Amino acid sequence: MATVADFVLGLVADYGVRIVFIVTFLSCLALPVPSSLLMLASGGFAATGDLSLAAVAAAAFSGAVLGDNTGYWGARRLGMGARGWLTRSPRRAQLLTRAARFLGERGGPSVFFSCWLVAPLGPYMNYVCGLTGYSWPRFALWGIAGEIVWVGLYVGLGYSFADSITAVSGVLGNASGFVTAMVLVIGLGWWLWRASRKPVR
Repeated sequence: MATVADFVLGLVADYGVRIVFIVTFLSCLALPVPSSLLMLASGGFAATGDLSLAAVAAAAFSGAVLGDNTGYWGARRLGMGARGWLTRSPRRAQLLTRAARFLGERGGPSVFFSCWLVAPLGPYMNYVCGLTGYSWPRFALWGIAGEIVWVGLYVGLGYSFADSITAVSGVLGNASGFVTAMVLVIGLGWWLWRASRKPVR
């Protein structure tokens, strides 16, 4: 029975850097595609000489950056069109204001780390930045920096450990899942703490 790793390796073998670009682009729109595993696999193919390392890195990076900015601008356009609906409810308006305030204070580092350290949250960060009207130049620059780390990490590890792609993928997947879960738990705890300090009306 074919595994996900076998399927991804087959995709890279058949379509080369084109599939790397397409999958990294789609992953940044929150579609459930195995982008990290595919970058590892393509790095492994580059190590064996079947693909160019520079071409793999360029395809992954350009796909990720284009995906980030597509998500940002799609949400920004949607937010502008739905501004009346978003602010009609006091609860929605308050959430939007809080999100905008948070991004104004910590937006840059949040975008940067969401690209690679807590990658599962990255696409949603793109949408939130666009929806709140966060500065596009800042979003783009921090996003580019984050994608450099993401692409360099996964393609580089695939290149360095070409014979152990599945094992490396498992370790990175577990680490990413753990960090993402910790961030969510801390965020939820902070929100509950803030809510408990509000006076009861």
